[in-house]
Amino acid sequence: MSEIGEALGTASEGGLFAKAVGSEAGGPPANGHFTEGACLNCGTALVGAHCHGCGQKAHLHRTLGAFLHDLLHGALHLDGKIWRTLPLLIFKPGALTRRYIDGERAKFISPMALFLFSVFLMFAVFQAIGLTTPTEFNGQIERPVEMRANLEQALAEATSERDTARAALEAIPLQDPRRAAAEERFESAASALSALEKTSAFALGEDSQLTFNATGISAIDDGLIKKWREHPELMLYKLQANAYKFSWLLIPLSIPFVWLVFAWKRRFKAYDHAIFVTYSIAFVSLLFIALSLLASMGMAGGWIFAALAVIPPIHMYKQLRGTYALSRFSALWRLVFISFSILLILVLFLQVLLLLGAF
Repeated sequence: MSEIGEALGTASEGGLFAKAVGSEAGGPPANGHFTEGACLNCGTALVGAHCHGCGQKAHLHRTLGAFLHDLLHGALHLDGKIWRTLPLLIFKPGALTRRYIDGERAKFISPMALFLFSVFLMFAVFQAIGLTTPTEFNGQIERPVEMRANLEQALAEATSERDTARAALEAIPLQDPRRAAAEERFESAASALSALEKTSAFALGEDSQLTFNATGISAIDDGLIKKWREHPELMLYKLQANAYKFSWLLIPLSIPFVWLVFAWKRRFKAYDHAIFVTYSIAFVSLLFIALSLLASMGMAGGWIFAALAVIPPIHMYKQLRGTYALSRFSALWRLVFISFSILLILVLFLQVLLLLGAF
């Protein structure tokens, strides 16, 4: 695709060097191409393919093909860098990360550009293959009256079980060996009833409607939770939309956990960890895209799950070793720590999305 874009935009640029060096300044456009000898942006005499004063390209054009090339390059960053970046990102992520950190920038797509591109592409692919939030639940969410009836029945059954266990316990003498089992039954029934009352997140109101009382904080119970009860489809859509818009938050949320496993190694700075995290998330995003496309083409779910379980840890292990020049053991224990940290990072990210959805 990059080759097509280059062909559209640069097929007629074979005379670039000759024009940039030997043409007269101020000439009119010919066949959509300027015949400039001085920079048309700042007026500096041109020596080479770029102006050494402002950095603008020496050769400019007014062709539709070149415009399409700029569109592809600007929107999708599909230039020659991608063919140097992607193979390294997939097979030698540590080498790519370390080379970029050490200053080898012009050859590769920057981690943030690749991250944004992967998120944009993931959104487009998910929309195309139908991996979106449902627009309606078609009765899958119970109505308040039904939920009230189910809650009342569960509470009644739990209360009856507790009362039965209590009566059985009281009927057994203190020295009877059966009393221990009866006490255990009563405690279990009482605990189940207490848990149901405290964690059901519902309180029965006098108006025959359900009033949320999950946290005791009115701003959350009457705001966020009420919105999820009344408009689950809208809230799911907002959750998905916010996940795309605020996906960049995964980077600052992840950096502290990577810093923790290198806190005593002063030669590694926060910038190094930021590059590591951003390239890693970009790779996982591209992996999700590839597996989603394979799933839409009929690939078995077991293979998809296996790929998700195996590929990211192996990739991160290789990236850790290459980026930070670690031994196998050092990379392995850091991989374990970061893998568990990912669960906490995702929980924090979800909490942020839920709070954003309340407004």
